[in-house]
Amino acid sequence: MLRRSLLIAFIVLAGLTSSAHAQRGEVNLSEKEVEELRDSAYVANDRVMTFIKLIDVRIKALQDMYAKPRRPGREQDTHDLLEQFAALADELNDNLDDYGPRHRDIRKALPKLIEATERWGTTVRTPPDNDLYNVSRKIALESIRDLREAATEMLDEQKKWFADHPPQKEEPAQMENHPR
Repeated sequence: MLRRSLLIAFIVLAGLTSSAHAQRGEVNLSEKEVEELRDSAYVANDRVMTFIKLIDVRIKALQDMYAKPRRPGREQDTHDLLEQFAALADELNDNLDDYGPRHRDIRKALPKLIEATERWGTTVRTPPDNDLYNVSRKIALESIRDLREAATEMLDEQKKWFADHPPQKEEPAQMENHPR
């Protein structure tokens, strides 16, 4: 009886977890974008820069949509881009959460990320109010705020940590033994 209760509880929990995951914004990545993320997975700086690039693609599409004459379906496309933007920003934030405690050195990428959040915020606020995408815009702006706060805090932490624990440099004799 206890096994059956545990099994039922597990199934219910699994169902709730999958439905919560489904509610998160879904990102439609191209094969090339998936490959870029996969290739950058081993170097934290590269991974952050890849996310910035992918988000910039969505931001550029949003800018282009409102720089050109209005076309049918623009509001739905805006909604979709904002959803993709928020999902990518949340995924990047999850990566930052992972890199921080592990002291992955991303000091080069963090200032670029902080600068990008300013640019992104301006673009996300540009489209006029519309009930079809106002909620998505609000979520995207919250994601930007969260990213900016996390990156700013992490940059300060990394500067301090790496000042106290400078990375060791390899000696020339050790470098000769490494394959090129």
